[in-house]
Amino acid sequence: MTDLLKNQDVDSLENRDLGLIDWVSPLGGWLLKKYFRASVHGLENIPRGPALYVGNHNMGMMTLDTFILFTEAYKTIGVDALPYGLAHDVPIRFPVLNQLITKMGGVRACHENAAKAFARGRKVLVYPGGDTDAMRPFKHRNKIVFSGRNGYMKLALQEKVPIIPIVAQGAHSANIIVSDNQWLAKTLHMDKWLRTKVWPLTICLPWGIVPGPAPVFLPYPTRITIEVMKPIRFRRRGEKAAQDPDYVRQCSDKVENAMQKTLTRLAEKGKTSKAA
Repeated sequence: MTDLLKNQDVDSLENRDLGLIDWVSPLGGWLLKKYFRASVHGLENIPRGPALYVGNHNMGMMTLDTFILFTEAYKTIGVDALPYGLAHDVPIRFPVLNQLITKMGGVRACHENAAKAFARGRKVLVYPGGDTDAMRPFKHRNKIVFSGRNGYMKLALQEKVPIIPIVAQGAHSANIIVSDNQWLAKTLHMDKWLRTKVWPLTICLPWGIVPGPAPVFLPYPTRITIEVMKPIRFRRRGEKAAQDPDYVRQCSDKVENAMQKTLTRLAEKGKTSKAA
């Protein structure tokens, strides 16, 4: 019990436990895939070597779509497909959660930790939209919400790695976020003491109406479709490119527009399937 309460170094790449992943992923991935009737496409687009996965954030704090994707990627491609995930400071430092997140490959979100992983030839996963994307209102479930955050693009350009966009559709219907209440988070200065810009009003099982994010809930059995897009590479790379705000904005717009186009297509396909 003491070991579970002892936090691992959130900046270390040595915590990832492939033995645990080998044990958890087959059954856990199979159960989640069945429950959500999930399908994963585009795994053949994952290149070898260092790269930055960029995804849309769903399901509030649970992000089970991430587990589904990388269970399939690990089964099909192997350890080269597994990323180190850049995790929010609060959950990765929380007792017990710290153990789970770090053993699954989570590290504190910062460019230094990502650079260490790239230097080893590994991949890194980031959700640029963070809390505003993960807890966007239900009416925006089929929108990419990065809120102007483009630090991920500076990272990719600085480290000269390709971006692999990953888009999940349907996962944001696993719980219902009525409103993100950014006004409340701003009024209470939550960005200062909790590092969040939202404080959502959530409807989920079994809790009903929850004022705030629900750390654990029973997700609705929504159908999830995940697509790994082709890598995006940029002509200009390196420090000068990363320090050019106009170029960074152009590159991030390219990535976000491509992801939005894919998400819209998957949502329309989902509507057609239901109608049929």
